[in-house]
Amino acid sequence: MSAKAISEQTGKEFLYKYICTSAAVKNRFHYASVTAETDWNLLKQEHPWLLTERLVVKPDQLIKRRGKLGLVGINLDLQGVQEWLKTHLMKETTVGKAKGLLKNFLIEPFVPHTQEEEFYVCIYATREGDHVLFHHEGGVEVGDVDAKAQRLMVAVDNKLSEHQVTEQLLTQVPDDKKQVLASFIVGLFNLYEDLYFTYLEINPLVVTQNGVYILDMAAKIDATADYICKAKWGDLEFPPPFGREAYPEEAYIADLDAKSGASLKLTLLNPRGRIWTMVAGGGASVVYSDTICDLGGVDELANYGEYSGAPSEQQTYDYAKTILSLMTREKHVQGKVLIIGGSIANFTNVAATFKGIVRAIKDYQGPLKEHEVTIFVRRGGPNYQEGLRVMGEVGKTTGIPIHVFGTETHMTAIVGMALGHRPIPNQPPMDAHTANFLLNASNSGMTPATTRTASFSEPRTPNDTTPAKKSKAGLPLNFSLFLYHLVHLAKATTLFSKRTKSIVWGMQTRAVQGMLDFDYVCSRDEPSVAAMVYPFTGDHKQKFYWGHKEILLPVYKNMADAMKKHSEVDVLISFASLRSAFDSTVEAMQYSQIHTIAIIAEGIPEAQTRKMIKMADEKGITIIGPATVGGIKPGCFKIGNTGGMLDNILASKLYRPGSVAYVSRSGGMSNELNNIISRTTDGVYEGVAIGGDRYPGSTFMDHVLRYQDTPGIKMIVVLGEVGGTEEYKICQGIREGRITKPVVCWCIGTCATMFASEVQFGHAGACANQASETAVAKNQALRDAGAFVPKSFDELGNVIRTVYDDLVANGTIIPAQEVPPPTVPMDYSWARELGLIRKPASFMTSICDERGQELIYAGMPITEVFKEEMGLGGVLGLLWFQRRLPRYACQFIEMCLMVTADHGPAVSGAHNTIVCARAGKDLISSLTSGLLTIGDRFGGALDAAAKQFSKAFDSGMLPMEFVNKMKKDGKLIMGIGHRVKSINNPDMRVQILKDFVKQHFTSTQLLDYALDVEKITTSKKPNLILNVDGFIGVAFVDLLRTCGGFTRDEADEFVEIGALNGIFVLGRSMGFIGHYLDQKRLKQGLYRHPWDDISYVLPEHMSM
Repeated sequence: MSAKAISEQTGKEFLYKYICTSAAVKNRFHYASVTAETDWNLLKQEHPWLLTERLVVKPDQLIKRRGKLGLVGINLDLQGVQEWLKTHLMKETTVGKAKGLLKNFLIEPFVPHTQEEEFYVCIYATREGDHVLFHHEGGVEVGDVDAKAQRLMVAVDNKLSEHQVTEQLLTQVPDDKKQVLASFIVGLFNLYEDLYFTYLEINPLVVTQNGVYILDMAAKIDATADYICKAKWGDLEFPPPFGREAYPEEAYIADLDAKSGASLKLTLLNPRGRIWTMVAGGGASVVYSDTICDLGGVDELANYGEYSGAPSEQQTYDYAKTILSLMTREKHVQGKVLIIGGSIANFTNVAATFKGIVRAIKDYQGPLKEHEVTIFVRRGGPNYQEGLRVMGEVGKTTGIPIHVFGTETHMTAIVGMALGHRPIPNQPPMDAHTANFLLNASNSGMTPATTRTASFSEPRTPNDTTPAKKSKAGLPLNFSLFLYHLVHLAKATTLFSKRTKSIVWGMQTRAVQGMLDFDYVCSRDEPSVAAMVYPFTGDHKQKFYWGHKEILLPVYKNMADAMKKHSEVDVLISFASLRSAFDSTVEAMQYSQIHTIAIIAEGIPEAQTRKMIKMADEKGITIIGPATVGGIKPGCFKIGNTGGMLDNILASKLYRPGSVAYVSRSGGMSNELNNIISRTTDGVYEGVAIGGDRYPGSTFMDHVLRYQDTPGIKMIVVLGEVGGTEEYKICQGIREGRITKPVVCWCIGTCATMFASEVQFGHAGACANQASETAVAKNQALRDAGAFVPKSFDELGNVIRTVYDDLVANGTIIPAQEVPPPTVPMDYSWARELGLIRKPASFMTSICDERGQELIYAGMPITEVFKEEMGLGGVLGLLWFQRRLPRYACQFIEMCLMVTADHGPAVSGAHNTIVCARAGKDLISSLTSGLLTIGDRFGGALDAAAKQFSKAFDSGMLPMEFVNKMKKDGKLIMGIGHRVKSINNPDMRVQILKDFVKQHFTSTQLLDYALDVEKITTSKKPNLILNVDGFIGVAFVDLLRTCGGFTRDEADEFVEIGALNGIFVLGRSMGFIGHYLDQKRLKQGLYRHPWDDISYVLPEHMSM
């Protein structure tokens, strides 16, 4: 969603802060906000003017015509305001069809003025530019300003001047006010542009001798421009429409959406309702809401929402658990239904998203059964069979009634089942598995006969459809339509052919491979992708598959090189992010070879989109998008992920052209149209999803006219949408004879007029700003113009079939014989995802998993590690020993790391690190140099000591016997002896560890044995003490054997594989790094060992 309404207070704050005008704007920041929790004493301290001025009070909750509704208190003192609020604050009121509580009020100074000093001004955005409306009579009784106001349109990228305002808008304004008003309106327009407003209305705007006063204001801003305007906007809160509460769950999902590259939306309509939805796709979510309302469920519809754009399993889980939590708070006498629906996905892995939903269902299985919830599922797309399987399984294992359907079932058929309007089949027919990349063999390659019906869609008689009025061919075009064609004359009728070559902007390897597979299955001679552009790497080659063999595609760092080296390219497919899409598109339009640009990104600010449209129109370039999956021309070319994976390409016969062309806003619904058209006709000739934004780069009419002028296209399907007026141009084209081919059209969003408050649907453009923009009005207009319009989306397929059958019957369409496409091997990664193959893994790991939403250490999520305050010792226990160790064990590990961290610069490891650092080597090289010295003679004695003492103790050897045996064998006792420390000068590190171990360990048998050995060795020589390596080694064996977390065999195995030496390596690494940083900080030069510290002993014959 882009255009979002802001509160009056927010709008005025922006105006007061940032408007630049010579007009004296009065009462800047003189407003106070009041709610039921307001502390009036504090309010008076913060706004002392409340005590001295006459006041106005009004609700600030996006309510229109407050004055006419009696919701404004005028010319009151503060006590009068408080009295007025007693009868209004937290009182329920009805505005239109919406009923809600008055909770937020705005107090401002009262401005004495005459009617002649009131004016009206409004600025709003359209595709062509921004309209400025002005009327010299403002106020409550302004009436129909659209009819009365003076109007000035500022074209995209143009500026507004005071001269224009004076000459075109202020013709009926007294001369003494013209200069002030002109300056103010220009300043207001600049503010509107700079802060990315989409609508800004002031009524009345009062101009007195003292200056300009903004009395009432309504505004919307383009929320997608947040990354541009954040510094000026600050942290904005968008209030809900009046009559609908702002729920914390909505804010939670909005926050998830903001942090995700996917789209997650939730609007609560009636939390007590029995019908809940969890729908994938912006367009599909509207269609499901429409169908629920058509079948009488509007009062029981609890929510509107959608998830799309390939959310992760964790994101889907978070979204699903929010829905399930909401729907299991209050019981309903009839029980509840959950509709998990969606169109056929283009690129979302259905199984992955369904895993998140299944997790949520398992977590809420108790409440779901208690609230008698029945779940209906319909979905298609990549790996949907696996998704449906796991969904069906969870129904069986939990006992929750879950009815599961795939692409063989009409998309909205499950709504009729859920609401009891159609029976639930016991065993629905299933389409071929994703692995079946070949078309099923059939006795007939012809298009199905007219008797064929989609599963669970009852056959309709022709009388059920609206009879289309015959177009009056031969009528002259009216002048506006003539101008429309003239403006678009330079744009190509044919966008794609079998020779079309493209450049893909962005490292979208999966999308590119999908395009190449489509090319191959369409029997193209060459790949449709000539090169890729990716600014974040250097020029290189990227490997892809062309059928069975591997090929290399060039990847360029900058677009100029790609264009220069691939002059045959005329299509750019841009996967640039919403932040970089504008710049990369503008750059692409500088190259005359480019005729078509597809912009995939959603959330590009509308002002930037309009600039791109203007530039494209001037250059004769067709833009598809933004916010689109793209388009497809069967047998020729597809954009990115359009059409989904190969199984859907084959199932919908998209590898060869049919006779039907379609245009849709929604990407997901375009794939659903592929499915519907393939089941009811001879297939798709071309299909385009123009995108869900308010201002798509190309319009319905652009493509309908292309289809009209393309001989191979015999009928046209248009899937329109609530919001905008583009569909009326189709009506006009039909009436005037410009469009003569049959047009089947349906506008989704018919439910919008049934809701009490305004609902912003998933697409940014899916919002009606006036009656003519509603889906109901547009469907009726299309019906009246002569288009074939079904009664609901449920009947769309039947109407398409009826029109197609008529065209076959009269010979307009002659179905062609089917020719099977070439086979394309399945990618290994996808085959494995589907569970079709198995292969032994190259690596195995059992300590860490980074694949999910959060990192997991030995089964414990990282959030739990911090919540439990496990510390470094606890993390080491998880990663090294796969155990959650006792607290004292974690402390002991941390103590060992501390005491082994360093032992001065003279030891070999530190010495090597220092020499390396002074030779100019980097940190890693210097650290490695030091670590390589660790062994039995330095630092590596932990393992050896543990093994020697354990073996002696376990064999029953007395300490004296052990010492004598080692002496007899000529072996050193590892862990015994120190260069400096002795029995008389003990090592305090050992003493600290000994005190801790004796206090906390449950048993210290091996340590006691080692201390007995120390008594014997020190009696011979004082420095033969149990050193820190030996102490840690034997103490660790005691810990592993007695802490309760390990079997004896496991404890011995950890000693055997070298875990104890790891303690020294990890601890001493800290010291080595310290020495490296110390040498760099001290800027020490290259080290050269002094001659006087080297004894040169050469053979005598060499020294003579």
